[in-house]
Order: sequence, then C-alpha cells, then structure tokens
Amino acid sequence: MKRFFFLALTLALSVSVFAQDKMLSSKQLMTGSLYPRPTMRGLQFVGNTNQVAYVQDTVLYMGQPGKTKAALTLSQLNKAVVASGMEKLMYIPSVQFLNAKEIRFSVQGNIVHYNLAKKTLAKVGTYPTEGVSHLDIEESNFNVAYVADNKLNIQYGSGSAVVSYPDQDIILGQSVHRNEFGIEKGTFWSPKGNLLAFYRMDQSMVTDYPLVNTTARIAREQPFKYPMAGMKSHEVTVGVYNTANKSVIYLDTRRDESIAERENYLTNLSWSPEEDYLYIAKLNREQNHMWLERYDVAEGEFDTVLFEETDPRYVEPCDPMIFVPGHPDQFLWFSLRDGYKHLYLYNTDGQLLKQVTKGSYEVEGFIGFDAKAENIFIYANKESAIGRAAYRVNLQTGEMILLTPAKGTHTVILNPAGTAMIDIYNSVENPGTAKVVDIVKGKELATLYQLSNPLADYAMPGIKLGTIKAADGTTDLHYRLITPPNMKPGEKYPTLVYVYGGPHSQLVTDTWLGGGNLYFTFLAQQGYVVFTVDNRGTDNRGFEFESCTHRQLGTIEMADQMEGVKFLQSLPYVDKDRMGVEGWSFGGFMTITMKLAHPEIFKVGCAGGPVIDWKWYEIMYGERYMDTPQENPEGYANNCLTTKAKNLEGRLLVIHGAEDNTVVWQHSIEFIDACIKAGKQVDYFVYPHHEHNVRGIDRIHLYEKMFDYYETFLK
Repeated sequence: MKRFFFLALTLALSVSVFAQDKMLSSKQLMTGSLYPRPTMRGLQFVGNTNQVAYVQDTVLYMGQPGKTKAALTLSQLNKAVVASGMEKLMYIPSVQFLNAKEIRFSVQGNIVHYNLAKKTLAKVGTYPTEGVSHLDIEESNFNVAYVADNKLNIQYGSGSAVVSYPDQDIILGQSVHRNEFGIEKGTFWSPKGNLLAFYRMDQSMVTDYPLVNTTARIAREQPFKYPMAGMKSHEVTVGVYNTANKSVIYLDTRRDESIAERENYLTNLSWSPEEDYLYIAKLNREQNHMWLERYDVAEGEFDTVLFEETDPRYVEPCDPMIFVPGHPDQFLWFSLRDGYKHLYLYNTDGQLLKQVTKGSYEVEGFIGFDAKAENIFIYANKESAIGRAAYRVNLQTGEMILLTPAKGTHTVILNPAGTAMIDIYNSVENPGTAKVVDIVKGKELATLYQLSNPLADYAMPGIKLGTIKAADGTTDLHYRLITPPNMKPGEKYPTLVYVYGGPHSQLVTDTWLGGGNLYFTFLAQQGYVVFTVDNRGTDNRGFEFESCTHRQLGTIEMADQMEGVKFLQSLPYVDKDRMGVEGWSFGGFMTITMKLAHPEIFKVGCAGGPVIDWKWYEIMYGERYMDTPQENPEGYANNCLTTKAKNLEGRLLVIHGAEDNTVVWQHSIEFIDACIKAGKQVDYFVYPHHEHNVRGIDRIHLYEKMFDYYETFLK
C-alpha cells in the first residue's frame, strides 16, 4: 500500500526534486501557507478620500494608493497601550479609521481611540472578556450587549441592566431558529444606540436530545434542544430594552395564542432610521407565507403589515430591509418572487415603487450607496453563474454598470462616498489581486498586491471548469474536473465524485483551485481524478433551479449527479471500474443515496455525518425542503436510506462525530443497524469528541482515514 500520505517530504527528496515535481503531504493540507494569502490585512479607505490604509507586519500604513507611508508602528502603539495600564500587544489589532488622524479598535476588554498625530490613547468603553459570548458593541455611544451565564447584560453610558429568567430553557440575546433565515446574532442596537432589540427563545416545550460526554469516568448525558421535523418547535418573541426609561417591553408578534402563532419564525429584524419602529419579516411554520410587519417600540404594539409574500413551495427571507439614506420612508428588499433574487424599492406605506434589478441572474449581496443615494452597489453573477462581479445600479433608471470586468470572483470595499473601491478578486488562473479604482473616472489607481502561486513548485493537477446538461436535458450544470499531473496516454485512473448537492451550496466557482482545496490537489497528485458537479437544488441559479427538489430531496439531485457520471465514463482516462463517491452532511446523504442506487457504478463510498432519514433532521431546514413527515409521508419514505440498506454492495465507509448536534448520531447508528439486519457489511468510524465537522489536528487523521480507504479498496 502506498504511504505517501503519512510521510512529510524528506530533506533529501526536497533537494533532489525539480520545480513543479514536489508532492503534498498530509500535514500540508492543514496549513494556510500553501493557500494564497496577502500579507496586507485590514484593507480600508480613510474616510471619503481615495486614501487607503492597511496593516502589514507590525506597521499600519496609510496614504494615496501606491504611495502609502508608515502611520503607526507596533512599538509606538505599545508605548501608549502600556502607559494606559493595558498589557503589551503582540500585533496591531484590527482598526477602524474615524478620520485621517484617529483610529478605533477593541482589545483586552477596552474600546480605544488612538490619535495618530499626537500618539495618544483614550479608553472610551469597556466590556468583560471572561465567560462572555455574543458580544455586540454599538458604535455611536460604545454601548455593549453580551450574554453571560444565560443572562443578557446591557451596558450603556453610566447605566447597566441584566435581563434574565430562572428557567434555563429560555434563551436571551442569541440567534434563534437554528441560524436559518440569515440569522447570525440575537441582539440589535438601534441606529442611535438608545434601544436594544433582542431575541427571547423559549425551548422548554422542545424535546431534549441526549448527547453523551464520555470523558468522565462515568459518562454523562448532556442533553440539548433539537426540534425534529413534524415535532414541537420552540417559541420566539422579541424584546426591546430602552436605555432612557430602563424598561423592557416585548413586541406583540402574536395575533392570538394559537400554536401556529407561537411557532412563527421572526426573522430579519430592522430598525427604522428614527428608532420609532422595528420591522420583522414574520414567516409561518409552513414557510410558505411571509408578512413584513411593523411594530411601535414605545409600547410594543403591532402597527401594520407592509406587504406579504407567498409561494406553494417556500418563502425564505434571509436579508433585512436596507433603508435609503436621506429617505427614511424608502427601503430596499430582497426577493425571489420573479424567479431570481433581486432588489425591490418600497416606501414605508408598503407601496412597491419599482423593481430595481431584473434578469436571469442572482443579486448575491448589497455593498452600499453613493453619497447622494442615487446609486447602489451590488454583487451579482450576471456575467457568469460561477463568478461574482460588482455593479453600480441607478435607483431611478435601473441602469447597471459593471465595475469589475476582470474574470473571477470579486469582493469590493467601497469608500463612504461611493467614489472609489478596493477590488479584491481571484479566479481559477489568478491566486489573488487587489486594486484601487476611482469609480467616477473609471480609472485604476494602483495595484495593492498580486499574489504569486504558492503551489508553483508542486506537481499541479489539471483543473477544468465546464458544463453538462442536467437530467432534464436542457438545464446547464457546472462541473469541476481535476486530473492527475503528467497523465500518461492510454492509462486509466481511479475517479472520485465529490458531492454535496444541497441548498445554499455552490462548490464549482471561478476561484483559486476552482472552489476546490488542497485535499483534492493531493488526491490528484496520488493518481486520482476528482469530479464535482453542482446539481439542481444548489444555489445562485434561480428559485426554480433550487426549489425543484422540494418534498423529494435526493431524487433530482441524484439524477443530475448520474449525468455527471455519464460524462466521466465518456472520458478515455477514467476507469469505469474504479469509481468512488464522497461527501459530508447533505453530501453524506447523497453519497449513500448514490452508492445504494448504483452499486454497479460506485465501487467505494465515503459518507461523513450523513442524513439518513429526514424525519430525524431539524424543523427549520427539514420542513422548508420536505414539509413535515405528516404532510409528505411518501417523500420521506422514498428518500429514507435505512429501507435501502439491503442494496449495499462493495465498500462503504461511514464517518460520524459522536457529539454531532446538526446531523445527530442517531442517523448513522440506525443505518448501521439496518445494514446488520440486511446482512450487509459496512465500515464505520466515529470521532468521539467532535460535532458535525472534524476540526483541528484530528482533521489530518480524517484525511488519512479516507485516503487509506481509497488506496485499499479503490486503487
């Protein structure tokens, strides 16, 4: 058996190899040194100017693009830091420019202002650092909210407050609905910092799910709340703390006390510019009806419904309102109502003023406004479904101007006036570039960096991006094909299909390595072909492309994946008798689905953290895409893998984290039991103290485990 995977290259080998002949080792898959990474960090503009600032090594630079000078050294900063009573810093922290002379940063529980001209430091706020989570710092008055010991702590001016409940099943100030619907946090400061909105989630009615801590001599049960599809969900309300009168009110988000009202999802909280209203995108548990509602925060009373959205499959609000500067009665709203994700302009009476963007492409994000709020800046995949570009769009005319013509995937940093941008991008061919552009003149001002290929001395595989037709015969699917370096004519190679295939995913992108990683590069170096295709059901291709899998997860996805297999089988260098499939989470579900349905195709499968039966998955995600087991028994039954275990042939390795709180261990355990009852042999490996992903140093063990399996049974 080959053991390249487990050995670092010896010095003698590294000296003797020629350029582009070096091979990756297992430990190198974990290091960031072989990924393109700029030495500059914290790139930003200084106010409304074209001046840029960044940290490099131990120096903060600023100035005109291409002509920056040192504005602050770590030793200068430490002189002021130590004098203020803080501990010496090992690096310059992330800073925010308030103006050309003053910066702000947070460190060691202090919010600090530092004057670059005077070299003086002032503490303008503090916050605790021990036992604290969900820290939320408000930038106007340096108010702070955080969670400690399941209590919501609020600091403002000279006052403070604690909101708590004796029932530990009531969660305050944390994200809710299992982080679905774009929810990433649980506290929301108002624009002027006078009010704090926060989530209150009651989980007492949700079934406890047992996890087991085996590190204790007598293993301890560690239950957590896990609402499974079709079962009782948690109940969420929204509170508002008023720093002026030191009171808490809860918004009247329920029309009645029915179960349906209590189980509504409260998403995308948005403050009005004047802090008098809070807007909530409320979604029913069925996720097919959304109401954008307004609440008066003085008393918490419901005010009005601005508009509603419905869809027979699902509605998925993931972005809060974006108010137009200078026009507090106008806002932008993301919606897929016309089949693609676009922006719509409304007034606060709920009147649709216009659809701002339109076409067969997705608006992938909002960047900002220009100084007069006449134009907006957005990301979209209009030029390429696998790339991302930045555009300026006129709010009145809808005129759309491409700002980033270079091929690839772009991230833009805009100055506040919208007159200049830092364009950071990469592509399959380009490890990474950052340029400063004058938007008004359409002129490039400077190149901040052009990264070199960190793998230039290594044997690099071929990476090809292309398209095939889906199982419907008409829809284009994007694929990534990675082939071994220095392939020999006439030789056939073992081939691995790497799959995810689920919603909110796009694996094939016009980025460095084509959206792949060093693990795939390593496999190709060891003589494997690695193939990935984004089937229908994945992201950024429009609502029909993603939602056509509704109520039947795994069916259309597998049909499309098998079209990819047909394409692979047409290639002269692919060994049809040595094909494998690998995936994690939804990809683990797809791996086992494909292996059981096509044992004649896939000699080997490797499934990590796999969903086995969707009735054991959580409510928010599961019911959006499958409805409830009671509503869709046929869909759940058709895609349940325990009933198909009898079809297992060949080798299948199933891997699971014993403390997985996303796809609970029950999934793979029950699948193993089904295999035993069906008289089928299956290989199984557990990572005892890991959750849904194997992280840290143990990930090297995971790579070794999978590679060894392929070397033994596929190669």
